[in-house]
Amino acid sequence: MAIVRIATPLKNSMLTPIRDAIDAGSGAGTIKIYTSPMATLPSDAISTQTLLGTLTFSDPSGATPSGGVFTASAITQDSSADATGTAVWARIADSAGVTVMDVDITSTGGGGAMQMNTTSIVIGGPISISALTVTL
Repeated sequence: MAIVRIATPLKNSMLTPIRDAIDAGSGAGTIKIYTSPMATLPSDAISTQTLLGTLTFSDPSGATPSGGVFTASAITQDSSADATGTAVWARIADSAGVTVMDVDITSTGGGGAMQMNTTSIVIGGPISISALTVTL
């Protein structure tokens, strides 16, 4: 088993471009939540996946990474989901819609990069996340 331990200052410098990419553009970045299948690559177009809703980052999205962690500032909920379905993954993008990264979604404790109290989304209902961190 390989072991890699990255120095904290380097972790912070690796996370800064992620934060900066979310903040690119003239407004706040977004988190779009979709049903399956998850795209293979962040550059893949959305095809059969259903958009369940869109959450919006603060602008700027968060503070300078520290301790090898980027912590997003408050994220605005989607007060009215676009569709009913199971949240499987999310595409994080800047305000112009340029993809930064895709992440899987599970219920809390399920091990996904993004964890929600429920992955069952109901049309017209709220979608929210309480926190978003990216850790190296």
